[in-house]
Amino acid sequence: MIRLLFYAAIISAICKLITQRWPWEFMNTQSTRAQALFRARKLLGLRADASRGEVIEAHKRLIAMVHPDRGGTNDQVHEANAARDLLLDELP
Repeated sequence: MIRLLFYAAIISAICKLITQRWPWEFMNTQSTRAQALFRARKLLGLRADASRGEVIEAHKRLIAMVHPDRGGTNDQVHEANAARDLLLDELP
């Protein structure tokens, strides 16, 4: 059993050296765009079938919490704006 774990670790390290990625990173089948959409929905707390009005309302709620005047940062505002823009671009 120890020998098997040792070989798995060696193979993983060799894979990382050759491809610059760990072996388990190859198992991710979602596209980068799909991952970005998932993160945007999670940030704004929306379902996958959210309407334009729901996206805008969720964005307003989030901005009210993370605005620099309320203790948030500019980076948080930019992230919220990017999430809103990405989700609005995906709507038909």
